Amino acid sequence: MKTQRAIRFISAVAIALTVIGSGMPASAADESASQAGENVAVEGQFIRVAQNAEGWVVMGYTIANDSVGQDWMLLNIGLTVQGEDKEQALYRDDITLVTPDQEVLTLPSQEDFNKAAGTVDALDARANMITESINYFPSDATIPCRIGFFADASQAGRTLAYDQVSLNSRRACLGRIYFQVPGGIKLGLYNLDVQFEGGVVRLPFKIMSKEEAKAFEKQWKQERKESKGK
Repeated sequence: MKTQRAIRFISAVAIALTVIGSGMPASAADESASQAGENVAVEGQFIRVAQNAEGWVVMGYTIANDSVGQDWMLLNIGLTVQGEDKEQALYRDDITLVTPDQEVLTLPSQEDFNKAAGTVDALDARANMITESINYFPSDATIPCRIGFFADASQAGRTLAYDQVSLNSRRACLGRIYFQVPGGIKLGLYNLDVQFEGGVVRLPFKIMSKEEAKAFEKQWKQERKESKGK
């Protein structure tokens, strides 16, 4: 697994890169992200990491960025906590999505998720065809665990859904989450907010056009190359 030190190495450029082509000054995005007191890092074209002294959130959103106009958004996420050995329960209502219009969306219930089975199964099928590793965790988090807010359609037999996941600093929990987006996914800056016991970790990410995504990838690779050369 990637170490915490490696992720922090490029965190300074993350927010500025996130707003490429948006017309939004990087300083405004920095202020938005810093309100929760976290560091944010870019680990790939569609992979983001956010962390503070307590919580750690990693996310991949390749499928979401390719789903503009669709009513459902799929995100691959990873969660852990830092610095303490005690268990911390994180519930379904602790994860929200803030849209570019500042609408706050909660995770749907398993019942509502089941009603959209055709749509979400198609999203899962697309996600199963791509390689999107989000295995970026602090070095202490080595025990895999599942984030099971939704029954996993990618498994041969559907797994059970749970309304909470138990976290501690040794567990690296991974899973897919889904949001129903009224009016469909649009281009712009989103925030994934995760409420830990001590506060919120906010992870900003941008749904980009194809042109913006190409420019983003080019600039990120250049920034990474320059950082490695220092």
